[in-house]
Amino acid sequence: MDIETSKFNSNINSRMKAQQTANQTPKTETSSSQSSEAAKSPKGDSVVITAQAQQLQKMQTKLTLMSDIDQKKVSEIKQAISEGKYKVDPQKLAENIASFETELNDLYNDQQNATVK
Repeated sequence: MDIETSKFNSNINSRMKAQQTANQTPKTETSSSQSSEAAKSPKGDSVVITAQAQQLQKMQTKLTLMSDIDQKKVSEIKQAISEGKYKVDPQKLAENIASFETELNDLYNDQQNATVK
């Protein structure tokens, strides 16, 4: 029984990118009419969150609530192990680990480069 890691790797990439985007300061919208009204009115400061920032917040909330574990797959693997049917291809395992490490390193470098700018 082979373990498909491409879904896992793409899921991590998506989450890391969503997290990086969410960690960036959202831009605010101001228009000339808003600024002129604020100058006339002594009410106080206000911030308008862009639709894009609101969408990113919703996506982050959904990602947080999602389960990373496929319980059906876990049960199948447990059963295969207990029955002695689970076989590991060492070459494929090594390739998947190397691929995962490369992707993780690339994400880390991207994040480091983004904080330097």
